[in-house]
Amino acid sequence: MVVEYIINVFKAEKKPWELMILGFLYCSIAIFLGNWIFTNHVSMVVILLTVMAALPLFYDSLRYEEQKDISISDEVKLLKEHERLFLAMSFLFFGFIIGFSFWYIVLPREVVENVFLAQTQTIAAINSPTGNFHSQINVFSLLFLNNVKVLLFCIFFSFLYGAGALFILTWNASVVGTAIGNFFRTEIARFSLTFGFTSLYFYFRAYSLSILRYLIHGIPEICSYLIAGLAGGIISTAIVRHDVTSRNFERVVIDTADLLIISLLMLFVAAIIEVFITPLFFQ
Repeated sequence: MVVEYIINVFKAEKKPWELMILGFLYCSIAIFLGNWIFTNHVSMVVILLTVMAALPLFYDSLRYEEQKDISISDEVKLLKEHERLFLAMSFLFFGFIIGFSFWYIVLPREVVENVFLAQTQTIAAINSPTGNFHSQINVFSLLFLNNVKVLLFCIFFSFLYGAGALFILTWNASVVGTAIGNFFRTEIARFSLTFGFTSLYFYFRAYSLSILRYLIHGIPEICSYLIAGLAGGIISTAIVRHDVTSRNFERVVIDTADLLIISLLMLFVAAIIEVFITPLFFQ
């Protein structure tokens, strides 16, 4: 009851940057508790413990946004209101990414291999080379369709379980954090082989490259999933609290549709960046 109630939804909207620190704290506690108690299944237990810590805030956020749908009739103004909470939740998940990548880098290799086993297997399964333009088109199609599938999972999980999308979002944050950490270690090893030593500058440069490599497309992608999760959670809360034939529910449906369209557009942009732009700078 202590960790999950460090901050409430009202404070989160006023000071969203604090949620980045909170996200780092949540996943750090989860990693140490998971590795200590559930050694054989730690990679998924870490996700579960992180979700448990963030669940009350995420659920309260969904209820708060659903109340806005009822009280605000102007759709443009309503989307701007959603933007405040969306920014706060984005900081939370960015904190998750920083936390997972940080511990991937600093923990001993044998611990890393155990804690991030499922994430590493996922990255190995989805990695595929891009070559000529036609193969890039094929990769783009497969990647976008796969991301749309994840987007649908966010909607359905959030619709069925209220804040269920939080699990999908946290899992994706852990995968991105793992990819960043792995890229960092690879770059440091390359610098060591080339120059024979690694200064503080090389560590800073490697981490900056790692962040750019995955967050150029990762930010719009995770934001897309977050918007979809909020949309599914809002309509789920509305169904529980209101008559589906009421005028208030109609406004909720319109708002949810707008959010889903925005999330699809962001996902499309993220796929373009990942397939056609990121490879120009990183191989």
